[in-house]
Amino acid sequence: MQQRTRKTSVATILAAAAIGSLVLSGCAGEPESAAPASDAVLASHDLDGLSAQQVIQQLDATPLAERSADLMASIRPDTLLLTDASGEETSIEMPADEFYVSIAPYVDQTHECFFHSLTTCKGELGNEEINVQVIDDSGKTLVDESVQTYDNGFVGLWLPRDINGTITIEHQGRSVTDSISTGQDDPTCITTLQLT
Repeated sequence: MQQRTRKTSVATILAAAAIGSLVLSGCAGEPESAAPASDAVLASHDLDGLSAQQVIQQLDATPLAERSADLMASIRPDTLLLTDASGEETSIEMPADEFYVSIAPYVDQTHECFFHSLTTCKGELGNEEINVQVIDDSGKTLVDESVQTYDNGFVGLWLPRDINGTITIEHQGRSVTDSISTGQDDPTCITTLQLT
């Protein structure tokens, strides 16, 4: 009798485990079952729930002394890639019709850059007033304004995707003009504009 009860108990436990396994595997595919682990990257830096534009604006405006050494934020043409100190990654889609390019004009010194890092790139002219003009190849003026560079020496522009044009930057009697493009293979970081 005792042996039969044990067999029944074992069978009951195995059946319960199998049902539990089915329930868990059924939930794993549901997006609302649990937040992905990578959301911890955003949450730990007070960026959870923000769009790519909002994250970029917040990180751009953060003074250098307050920027977290535990976060890397790299702007790619299609995504904003964020990585924390442990190597955990997450990404946020960039707008389908806009391209973000970060530009650090310089007089004496610069660095090589292709994908802009919001947390580590530093240009020469921090917190300086500059005039920026962008005209596309059809002659349409996309940007024509006076702006202040961020603390890191960069100014960020949201431009239409897939344009070719010309950018002119002026600062304290110096200027530079060069080509600019916003295609899939173009840089999101421009550090080659030397003011003369």
